[in-house]
Amino acid sequence: MRRALCWAVAGLPAAALAGAGWAAGGQSRPAGPPAAPRVIALDFAVHESEGGIITADLDGDRRMDFVVTAPGRVGAWRHDGRRLWLLEAQVRVSAGPSETVGLSGHHAPGVQVADVDGAAGQEVLFLDQDSTVNVLDARTGAIKRRVRLPHPEGSERWEHLVVACLRGRGDRDVLLQATNARGYRMGRHVAAYAYDRLDGEPLWRTDSYLGCAHNGLRVADLDGDGRDEVLGATILGPDGRERNRLPEYRGHLDSIFSDDVRPDIPGLEVVALQEGGPMEVFCYGLGGLIWRAHHKNQEPQNAALGEFDTRSPGLEVWCRSRYDTHQKPFTFDSRGRLLGEYAMDDVAPAGWTEKGVEVIAPIHWTGSPVQLAAAKERHKSGDVCLFEPLTGRFVARFPEKADRIYVADVSGDWREEVLVVSGRELHIYENTAANPRPREPRLWSKPHYRRSKMTWNYYSP
Repeated sequence: MRRALCWAVAGLPAAALAGAGWAAGGQSRPAGPPAAPRVIALDFAVHESEGGIITADLDGDRRMDFVVTAPGRVGAWRHDGRRLWLLEAQVRVSAGPSETVGLSGHHAPGVQVADVDGAAGQEVLFLDQDSTVNVLDARTGAIKRRVRLPHPEGSERWEHLVVACLRGRGDRDVLLQATNARGYRMGRHVAAYAYDRLDGEPLWRTDSYLGCAHNGLRVADLDGDGRDEVLGATILGPDGRERNRLPEYRGHLDSIFSDDVRPDIPGLEVVALQEGGPMEVFCYGLGGLIWRAHHKNQEPQNAALGEFDTRSPGLEVWCRSRYDTHQKPFTFDSRGRLLGEYAMDDVAPAGWTEKGVEVIAPIHWTGSPVQLAAAKERHKSGDVCLFEPLTGRFVARFPEKADRIYVADVSGDWREEVLVVSGRELHIYENTAANPRPREPRLWSKPHYRRSKMTWNYYSP
């Protein structure tokens, strides 16, 4: 495995850039090169599209640990790399496109971590292939509960599980989702259960939820009332009632995100990408549609939502474009106005695949107000990069054989790290330079951040 790291920005040496938080004009600059990755040995590999990784505090020591899934396996590793437990189980992870084989989509981990019973410690929850909710002690992996639930008529099984707060009592509720078994599969079936009555009647159910075609439902507390909404082309309230629906909507959604895109509007907004029709990007919330925009009717397909330019108020929406080769990314500001575009071929380093990037996630790497984006080479177990979304400039390239890439705050200084699953190893890349803003609260203190890191997949990292 190659360990050398390539680090350059505009031809300047890394030493000249160390400690620079951000540059004039709002563009990011690295805070110094990362050390070689910390390596954790895994007991199994994660290949193809099945399975993934999440991070959570499993053993109560206030450090982030790791849960990795693959067909027939669920494993947990401590922050220091020691294995906590390993379980052979038919965890529900997708073996292909969700629109043909069902949820929860490419790279989705199919697992949740939360304190669902209110007792000391966390639980790990996942569905198996038999519509059974499995609940494990997060510290030991011991099975605490197994409940098989009837799936909706017209579906094969329950396929996607999300922990949520629907009654204002904390993470005590469970959402289940299933697709139609025949035809183009969409996860229209959703049921909500109180965890303490998991074997009873649901709190509510619906067969008319319109979500993403390629990934399972995501949740966020959009209005700040302490309860989660279910995000999609339809937004469902915590009581299951439809709160909003995208107007004049055609085709389907490829990916979906939520954050405070417009600080001038109360609450959080939802950003979703359309495939079909005019190929639009939508920004909307509980109050309705805020804006819709397209760029030359090019399919946006994948996006990164973040603070990429401090000169522009609110958050920016970077869209990768659909092209199989020679991608042409473009970026909208928080009001749907085009900020810029470029050809990936013009900015990618020599030897980078002509297919571009995939699994793109915004990352607080430098500690400055401006975020970078992390991604891997598309359609291969290849290298990983950090780049500036607005300009496309590659800031760092990590020689890798990445099967999965995941971005999260695991070191504890609120900045984020790059986690790479490569074969039977987990590689953790950390920015070792001094943090220019060490007093910032950890990102995990934001409920929508915590939810997003539990419900990610290939299309919606």
